[in-house]
Amino acid sequence: MKLGFRDGVLYDDQRPDWDAFGPRPVSWSLWYPPADDARESDVRERSWFRKAVVARDAPIRPANRPYPLVLLSHGTGGSAAGLEWLARRLVERGFVALGVNHHGNTGIEPYRAEGFACLWERAPDLSLMLDRSREWLGDLAGRIDTARAFAAGFSAGAYSVMLLLGAIAQFSQFEPSRLKPGGPRGPREFPDLADHIPSLLRESDVFRRSWSRMSRSYRDNRIKAALLCAPGRSIFAFSEESLKTIEAPALILVGDADRAAPAEECSAWLHARLARSALKIFDGGLGHYVFVPEGTGIGFAFAAELFTDPPDIARAAIHDETADLSAALFQGGDIRAIV
Repeated sequence: MKLGFRDGVLYDDQRPDWDAFGPRPVSWSLWYPPADDARESDVRERSWFRKAVVARDAPIRPANRPYPLVLLSHGTGGSAAGLEWLARRLVERGFVALGVNHHGNTGIEPYRAEGFACLWERAPDLSLMLDRSREWLGDLAGRIDTARAFAAGFSAGAYSVMLLLGAIAQFSQFEPSRLKPGGPRGPREFPDLADHIPSLLRESDVFRRSWSRMSRSYRDNRIKAALLCAPGRSIFAFSEESLKTIEAPALILVGDADRAAPAEECSAWLHARLARSALKIFDGGLGHYVFVPEGTGIGFAFAAELFTDPPDIARAAIHDETADLSAALFQGGDIRAIV
């Protein structure tokens, strides 16, 4: 099946970028079913990730009703491209997928401590895409349903999606007052994050204003169901009272050997506090990064740990099952019967 692709950027006039030079950028990537006569690109970019060829800016395939939309939120320090594996599988199952890059917390830009500390800023990036859909839809207007949508996120992306469902953050994971002696001071991608927070609170007005928005509600009632892949320890910042208010169904998937976000510590904790959730733990020694794409030769050369699975595991098969399960959820399946 061919894969349509478009990308662009919106600017959020209500929030500045981390340097206060202008509005916050929200770059986006859209995957969709193209018309049958769409022409695919022969050019493949050099990437750590295996990707499908795409029909860039092609017309959308005609359908009897608007395509359902799934918003995608990448892991901390990642990118929308890191969820292309899920996007194209959802397209094959009748959906359109729209991913964003979260400013300061994405690999397409220089990393910023602000973006890693203020994870709550990621949720409004996704709502912005629904609020201002006319600006990116163009000739796709009326062909994609933006009034009711679904969401999927990996790791910190799962945190972002939880905010959209109604979770409310009480603190930032790596603020210094909450760290255990000798424990990590930041995530793998920004290991000294905690050391930056005091100076940012003193010196950055943009950061202080974001910090003050930490415990706002970012609930978006347009999100009707969610896929949460390997939610990390950042979820412990959520108010348990806010978790009790979440009504949308959520499917939680995690590997049994996830050391970054252990299944029993993180996913099971969240599952136990959501009224309508299902939890599946993939066995076979699967780690945290089974939810990133298959790697290319370049990817294995620079970051083999992201792409290496147990010898008897086919990552593509896990990705196929993830797409099947999420499609069943988004199509209105009984959350209790999906897994």
